[in-house]
Amino acid sequence: MLGRSGLSRTGSFRPENLGQNALHMIGHLCFTLFVIGVLVFTIIAATYEPKNPIFHPSTKIETFLTSSSNATFRSDNTVVRTGEDFMVSNQTAFATFINAKDVVETKEGSTDEISLSRCEGDWKEPIDCKDPEVVHLMMKVVIERFEDIHFYQFGKPAPGPKENTCDMAWRFRPKEGKTVAFFKDYRRFVIKRSKKCKLSVVSIGDYHSGVNARKKKRKNQKPGFEQGGVPLPVVGEPINDSLPVVESEIAFSRGKYLIYAGGGDRCKNMNHYLWSFLCALGEAQYLNRTLVMDLTLCLSSIYTLSNEDEEGKDFRFYFDFEHLKETASVLDQQQFWEDWNEWQRQDGLTLYLVEDSRVTPMQLSEVKDSLIMRKFGSVEPDNYWYRVCEGETESVIRRPWHLIWKSRRLMDIVSAIASRLIWDYDSVHIVRGDKARNSDLWPNLAQDTSPNTLISTLQGKIEDGRNVYVATNEPNISFFDPLKDKYSTHFLEDYKDLWDENSEWYSLTKELNYGIPVDFDGYMRASVDTEVFFRGKKQIETFNDLTDDCKEGVNTCNTATS
Repeated sequence: MLGRSGLSRTGSFRPENLGQNALHMIGHLCFTLFVIGVLVFTIIAATYEPKNPIFHPSTKIETFLTSSSNATFRSDNTVVRTGEDFMVSNQTAFATFINAKDVVETKEGSTDEISLSRCEGDWKEPIDCKDPEVVHLMMKVVIERFEDIHFYQFGKPAPGPKENTCDMAWRFRPKEGKTVAFFKDYRRFVIKRSKKCKLSVVSIGDYHSGVNARKKKRKNQKPGFEQGGVPLPVVGEPINDSLPVVESEIAFSRGKYLIYAGGGDRCKNMNHYLWSFLCALGEAQYLNRTLVMDLTLCLSSIYTLSNEDEEGKDFRFYFDFEHLKETASVLDQQQFWEDWNEWQRQDGLTLYLVEDSRVTPMQLSEVKDSLIMRKFGSVEPDNYWYRVCEGETESVIRRPWHLIWKSRRLMDIVSAIASRLIWDYDSVHIVRGDKARNSDLWPNLAQDTSPNTLISTLQGKIEDGRNVYVATNEPNISFFDPLKDKYSTHFLEDYKDLWDENSEWYSLTKELNYGIPVDFDGYMRASVDTEVFFRGKKQIETFNDLTDDCKEGVNTCNTATS
């Protein structure tokens, strides 16, 4: 019995169960081999050091990419990622640029120095601007020098005119101040390599000095970034505000157009012009038609140097036409009539004439004619364009203020002024005259020129010794001499080299004006003055409506580019 019992098979070793047991054993064995394989691979991956620098970055690159705070750069030795903080939702302030006009000198042993991880060949060889060590050094020096801006993006460096120079561009915004734009700068770096292969930045050029790093605008590139679906301008980028042209006869004949003709809006102040123009643009968008616009303006005498109304001013002197044509359907009036006269008869194009501003856009929504012309009479104020948007139309037509940005040529001047102040200044806005006399903040300022008036008003608001930019309509700046005892004061006229005959603005506007020089007129001065004011860290206003284009429902008085 015992022998029989010892030789008896358990259930698991019965012949009918051997196949199933074998499969289980094979499965366990495979799983064991898989686990061992994973462990071996993990050990190899942890100890293997590939030669590819992409997988094995240097200590400096690792440090550069290490983030210990929100996306911004710090002035200490830690450099953190950029990008996130630049796209702050619902932010009303983005803006101009940095330009420390002074040359940044580098002393031996300073932080503006870096040792090359390799030094091959002659130390006197030309600097390779695309060398990662060189790129890192330039970024590091810029970040440390300009503490009052957030960097958004650096471009690829380009060789300068000399063997030891490199040009590099970047996009940025100031940390403080009310601005709604991105800005771009490009500067020239002079770089030195010592016999011990140490790289150092000898100097950084002036604002927009690194012209080799300025890229041409790509075809069909949109004019700016977007934040929350809203496009924002980039000041400092190449501008393409050439007039739009209809591609073909077929395209022109299929189009639908709206034009405003005549009226009493000519030669009025710029706020009046915008109020009427945006009514026309709003109606065109409501009717899904192309607005045919006259790009030549009559500048009111209140802005001109001659104190007389001046015809023939170009829309593009004052506003960003590139943005307008990219975001709205518009055509130049002169080009339109040339095409119309050529193709109107043969293509059977028809015109629908409206001579009463009380005819609402809603009543015109079913019109099939190629062109709707609103013709305005000679009796003011009934012949103003904005009359179309009054009454019941007011709740239907919305003026597209977001399509009107200030000229980026003017904004470049703003950027240059703020750059010369290293983006570290406070600002005061003082308007002389009736508005100043009625101001609650500056009582009797127009009459009282005693030193105590200004000083007592700013006391406790602005620290002694600060850079203070004074935006004002007062031509006699000696009125503000009392401020000089406590502050370093700056005025628009201090920067007139930015629009004189040797400036970039002068050459660009002259080219736009068919070779005829353009005056830096009163409206341009007010635009630049106001925008520099808004970039101050602290801003003290004398009254609410800073410029004549601040009106109920008008947003152009407190934005960088609208």
